[in-house]
Amino acid sequence: MSVDATGSSAADGAAGRPSWTILTNHGHVLLAVAADPNLLVEEIAQRVGITRRATLHILKDLEQAGYIHRFKDGRRNRYVVEGNRPFRHPAESHHDVGSLLKIFIDEDREAGGPDTAAGR
Repeated sequence: MSVDATGSSAADGAAGRPSWTILTNHGHVLLAVAADPNLLVEEIAQRVGITRRATLHILKDLEQAGYIHRFKDGRRNRYVVEGNRPFRHPAESHHDVGSLLKIFIDEDREAGGPDTAAGR
Protein backbone atom coordinates (compact mmCIF):
# COMPACT_ATOMS: atom_id res chain seq x y z
CA MET A 1 0.00 0.00 0.00
CA SER A 2 1.47 3.36 -0.99
CA VAL A 3 1.38 6.42 1.25
CA ASP A 4 1.54 9.98 -0.08
CA ALA A 5 3.18 13.04 1.50
CA THR A 6 0.11 13.73 3.67
CA GLY A 7 0.22 10.24 5.17
CA SER A 8 -2.85 9.10 3.25
CA SER A 9 -2.83 5.66 1.75
CA ALA A 10 -4.60 4.34 -1.30
CA ALA A 11 -7.20 2.81 1.06
CA ASP A 12 -8.09 6.23 2.49
CA GLY A 13 -11.51 7.69 1.77
CA ALA A 14 -12.54 10.83 -0.08
CA ALA A 15 -10.57 14.05 0.31
CA GLY A 16 -7.65 12.26 1.97
CA ARG A 17 -9.68 11.16 5.00
CA PRO A 18 -8.97 7.73 6.46
CA SER A 19 -11.51 4.96 5.86
CA TRP A 20 -11.75 4.33 9.62
CA THR A 21 -13.23 6.44 12.44
CA ILE A 22 -12.14 7.14 16.01
CA LEU A 23 -15.56 6.30 17.45
CA THR A 24 -17.03 2.83 17.04
CA ASN A 25 -20.52 2.16 15.74
CA HIS A 26 -21.55 1.63 19.36
CA GLY A 27 -20.37 5.18 20.11
CA HIS A 28 -22.18 6.58 17.11
CA VAL A 29 -25.44 4.83 18.07
CA LEU A 30 -25.10 6.11 21.64
CA LEU A 31 -24.59 9.66 20.38
CA ALA A 32 -27.56 9.41 18.00
CA VAL A 33 -29.85 8.20 20.80
CA ALA A 34 -28.58 10.89 23.17
CA ALA A 35 -29.18 13.58 20.55
CA ASP A 36 -32.71 12.38 19.82
CA PRO A 37 -34.22 9.74 22.14
CA ASN A 38 -37.26 9.35 19.87
CA LEU A 39 -35.42 8.19 16.73
CA LEU A 40 -36.68 5.07 15.02
CA VAL A 41 -34.22 2.21 14.56
CA GLU A 42 -34.17 2.93 10.83
CA GLU A 43 -33.30 6.58 11.50
CA ILE A 44 -30.46 5.62 13.85
CA ALA A 45 -29.13 3.17 11.26
CA GLN A 46 -29.23 5.85 8.57
CA ARG A 47 -27.42 8.42 10.74
CA VAL A 48 -24.71 5.96 11.69
CA GLY A 49 -24.43 4.38 8.25
CA ILE A 50 -25.08 0.80 9.31
CA THR A 51 -27.86 -1.71 8.75
CA ARG A 52 -31.06 -1.90 10.77
CA ARG A 53 -29.98 -5.31 12.04
CA ALA A 54 -26.59 -4.01 13.22
CA THR A 55 -28.35 -1.10 14.92
CA LEU A 56 -30.70 -3.46 16.78
CA HIS A 57 -27.70 -5.52 17.91
CA ILE A 58 -25.88 -2.42 19.17
CA LEU A 59 -28.98 -1.08 20.96
CA LYS A 60 -29.30 -4.47 22.69
CA ASP A 61 -25.60 -4.38 23.70
CA LEU A 62 -25.94 -0.85 25.07
CA GLU A 63 -29.12 -1.72 26.95
CA GLN A 64 -27.67 -4.92 28.47
CA ALA A 65 -24.59 -2.98 29.62
CA GLY A 66 -26.76 -0.31 31.24
CA TYR A 67 -25.76 2.56 28.94
CA ILE A 68 -29.31 3.05 27.69
CA HIS A 69 -32.81 2.19 28.86
CA ARG A 70 -35.64 1.56 26.44
CA PHE A 71 -39.22 2.59 27.20
CA LYS A 72 -42.36 2.07 25.18
CA ASP A 73 -44.03 5.33 24.21
CA GLY A 74 -47.18 4.26 22.42
CA ARG A 75 -46.05 2.13 19.50
CA ARG A 76 -42.53 3.60 19.54
CA ASN A 77 -39.47 3.10 21.68
CA ARG A 78 -37.90 5.97 23.56
CA TYR A 79 -34.35 5.76 24.85
CA VAL A 80 -32.71 7.28 27.90
CA VAL A 81 -28.92 7.40 28.06
CA GLU A 82 -27.19 6.82 31.39
CA GLY A 83 -24.40 9.39 31.21
CA ASN A 84 -22.90 8.30 34.52
CA ARG A 85 -21.81 4.89 33.19
CA PRO A 86 -18.01 4.51 32.86
CA PHE A 87 -16.29 3.64 29.62
CA ARG A 88 -15.64 -0.09 29.39
CA HIS A 89 -11.98 -0.01 28.35
CA PRO A 90 -9.60 0.12 31.35
CA ALA A 91 -7.67 3.05 29.85
CA GLU A 92 -10.84 5.21 29.89
CA SER A 93 -12.80 3.61 32.73
CA HIS A 94 -12.16 6.58 35.01
CA HIS A 95 -14.34 8.70 32.65
CA ASP A 96 -18.07 8.36 32.18
CA VAL A 97 -19.91 8.47 28.86
CA GLY A 98 -21.50 11.76 29.92
CA SER A 99 -18.18 13.45 29.17
CA LEU A 100 -18.36 12.16 25.59
CA LEU A 101 -21.99 13.22 25.26
CA LYS A 102 -21.12 16.67 26.57
CA ILE A 103 -18.51 17.13 23.85
CA PHE A 104 -20.75 16.13 20.95
CA ILE A 105 -24.31 16.87 22.05
CA ASP A 106 -23.70 20.18 23.83
CA GLU A 107 -21.45 21.38 20.98
CA ASP A 108 -24.22 20.68 18.44
CA ARG A 109 -26.76 22.57 20.54
CA GLU A 110 -24.48 25.59 20.96
CA ALA A 111 -23.82 25.65 17.22
CA GLY A 112 -27.55 25.59 16.47
CA GLY A 113 -27.25 22.16 14.86
CA PRO A 114 -30.10 19.79 14.12
CA ASP A 115 -30.22 18.54 17.71
CA THR A 116 -31.55 21.84 19.04
CA ALA A 117 -35.16 21.17 18.02
CA ALA A 118 -37.75 20.86 20.77
CA GLY A 119 -35.28 21.89 23.46
CA ARG A 120 -33.21 18.72 23.27
